[in-house]
Amino acid sequence: TLVQVQSCTNAGDLSPVGRVDVQPLVNQLDGALNAVPHAVVYDVPYLRVQGGANAVIIDPQPGDIGIAVFASRDISAVKSSRQQSNPGSGRKMDMADALYLGGVLNGAPAQYVRFGDDGITVHSPQKITLSAPNIEINADNAITATAPQATINAATLINGPLSQGTGEAGGGATMAGPLQVSADVTAGGVTLMQHTHPGVQTGDGNTGAPNP
Repeated sequence: TLVQVQSCTNAGDLSPVGRVDVQPLVNQLDGALNAVPHAVVYDVPYLRVQGGANAVIIDPQPGDIGIAVFASRDISAVKSSRQQSNPGSGRKMDMADALYLGGVLNGAPAQYVRFGDDGITVHSPQKITLSAPNIEINADNAITATAPQATINAATLINGPLSQGTGEAGGGATMAGPLQVSADVTAGGVTLMQHTHPGVQTGDGNTGAPNP
């Protein structure tokens, strides 16, 4: 049946699968067709997409509408021990043995992973954090990063040409140094290793500007 989450023991943190309290939304009717609401069902295990130590953590939140199913026998002993057990009592098809399977009839999300014909979109209004001993990004064509500012806190190796844009895409470059270059450096057509200075005379005078 359809239920609405009243509370959840977890709130997105790294923790084992928790429990929810749910309010069944489809009322009972008495003989005169008067509504007889169900009571809140407490301590209901909820579904998490998980295999071994791998999981997608999206914990239910109060107000979520979702589907509850009810076990054919008393599951209280299995809920307590997480092992094969006898039924905890003789009850059958009871709301006390509910399992919450996830959301339906809810609003548009603000944070999501979307799979569409144009690709996969990962969106967050706050931030996206990737954490692993090693992270690899492989692209057959190109990688584009667009942001007002970028910070790299790591020793950086670039295996390929490095160029800066021109016009609005360009800008100054500042380095604290020291800077070591194994090959020549060219600035405005003047090489650092090959340029000459005209008008050089011995004595205390300064050299002229380098020749291009």
